[in-house]
Amino acid sequence: MLEVAKPPRRTRVPAIPLLAALVVAVVVSGFVSLTLGSEPVPLSATWDVVRARLGGGAGPDPVYDTIIWELRAPRILMALIVGAGLAMAGAAMQTLVKNPLADPYLLGISAGAGVGATLVIMFGVLTTLGIWALSLGALIGAMVAGAAVFGVSMAQGGLTPLRLILTGVVMASAFSSISSFLVFLSDDRDAVRSVLHWTLGSVAGSMWEQILPALVVVLVSAGILFAIHSWLDALASGPDVARALGVPVRGLRFGLFALSSILVGVLVSVSGGIGFVGLIMPHLARIMVGARHRIVLPVAALGGALFLLWIDIAARVLLSPEELPLGVMTGLVGAPVFLFLLGRRHYSFSDGD
Repeated sequence: MLEVAKPPRRTRVPAIPLLAALVVAVVVSGFVSLTLGSEPVPLSATWDVVRARLGGGAGPDPVYDTIIWELRAPRILMALIVGAGLAMAGAAMQTLVKNPLADPYLLGISAGAGVGATLVIMFGVLTTLGIWALSLGALIGAMVAGAAVFGVSMAQGGLTPLRLILTGVVMASAFSSISSFLVFLSDDRDAVRSVLHWTLGSVAGSMWEQILPALVVVLVSAGILFAIHSWLDALASGPDVARALGVPVRGLRFGLFALSSILVGVLVSVSGGIGFVGLIMPHLARIMVGARHRIVLPVAALGGALFLLWIDIAARVLLSPEELPLGVMTGLVGAPVFLFLLGRRHYSFSDGD
């Protein structure tokens, strides 16, 4: 008598110890990151500056104080915020369209932000706003792109997963073409280089003034996503299952679309386009802890923060004093990692798969 072979059980990492380990890793890595760069800083000097600043004063060495607190600390915090936000946006986007290949930039938000950033860099639009000009220009472009995708999808029949994917891909291509055309019109090589650098992503120019708005948006988004984690679980199993469980599928899709558009738009406006974080981290979280969003969201967020932090460290150390764009580093590291994850057996997008 033939016996049907049972698939091996998926070994999952206990959630609480994993979350605790990730928190510790983020804190330790953040402190270590303060010491690394084109100008290495001793651990003792770094600790003196951090302790003095947290106590309300300035560091004992003004040079180290400027390097650590004014230059490195804001970019480290921004890398953590952007990494966590992109990971959560990726998890939400994959659930919205029920497609494991979806990432935060699926809706063309990044391409729209690129148009806004290009207008600011190449033609001086919004320059009267000073340090906020580039971020605001990119945010406006991102919101215009999100509105365009929403309008086209609704005109064609609603926010169905397939329609969102196709519309997002087409609109992303259209906005990318607009950016390329604007670059083509310019003879300013420095401006062209700046656009390219922004498009590939960077947190090098982050300032303390930019931290709070980005942090608030990420925390509010995290709170909303966590509050509806059971609805996200149901939607990941399919719209019919979700409706049977009493989930307002249409309203949930509208809400996820709006939330993802705002979250990604804000993150892109402060960091440019940084790929792979929102694609890889939700997959890695599901492999480690299963598909329940109550655990996937915090694990993906902490993993994304840790991943982008170390990507930023590598970007400013490998070719010091030059810096590599973060998008280049995430592509070089993320592509083989994602292919490895895809090669794992018994991986499922939701616990119902």
